[in-house]
Amino acid sequence: MDNQTKKKLLGYYDYTVVLTYAGMLAAFYGVMRAISGDFRGSVLCLMIAGICDMFDGAVASTKKGRDVNQKNFGIQIDSLSDLISFGVLPGLMVYMLSGQNILVGAIAGLYTLCALIRLAYFNILEEQRQKETTEKRKCYLGVPVTTIALLLPLAYLIYGTKYVNSYLIFSILLVVTAIGFVIPVEVKKPQLTGKLVMIAMGIAELVCVIIFR
Repeated sequence: MDNQTKKKLLGYYDYTVVLTYAGMLAAFYGVMRAISGDFRGSVLCLMIAGICDMFDGAVASTKKGRDVNQKNFGIQIDSLSDLISFGVLPGLMVYMLSGQNILVGAIAGLYTLCALIRLAYFNILEEQRQKETTEKRKCYLGVPVTTIALLLPLAYLIYGTKYVNSYLIFSILLVVTAIGFVIPVEVKKPQLTGKLVMIAMGIAELVCVIIFR
C-alpha cells in the first residue's frame, strides 16, 4: 500500500494551501451575496480572494522539500480556486447586477470561459517550466485573471455616479479583460515595487468600498 492510499483524506491540508482554500471560500460567499443582491458584499469578497491569492504563492514557497505531487497539487488547486474567485464570481455578479439581462449573461459566460482557458493553459506551461528550471517565473503569458480583483471594485466605485450610470461599464470591463486573458501577450511579473503599488491600490479601493458604498 503506497502513501497515497494511506491518506485519511484526499488532498493536502498543510499551511501552504490555507490561503488558497480561504480565498475560494471567500469567493463562494461572494457568489451567494451576489445572488442575494448584496453587490457591495460581493465586491468585498472578491477583494479578499484577491488578497489571499497575492500571498498564497509566497507562503507555499516557504516550505522546502515538497514532492512532485504536492507541487502539482498546488498548481491545480490554485487555478481551480482562481476560476471560482476571478471567473465565476465576477461573471455572476455582473449578470445579477444587470438585472439578469440575457446579453450580459452571455458576456459573463464567455468571460468565465476565457478565464477557464487562461488558467488551464497556464497550468500546462507552469508544469513544463518547473520540469525545466527551478528559477522563479519572470513573466506571464496573457493577462492574469487576478487583474479583475482590482478592476471590478474600481468600476463598482464609479458606477452610479454622475459620470457612469449604466451597468454597461461592467460588461465592457468583462469583454476587455476576457480578451486580455487569451491574447498571448507577455506580461512582466511585478516585483516588490509593483506588488506594493497593487497592495496600496487594493487597500485604497477596500477603504472606499467600505466607506462610500
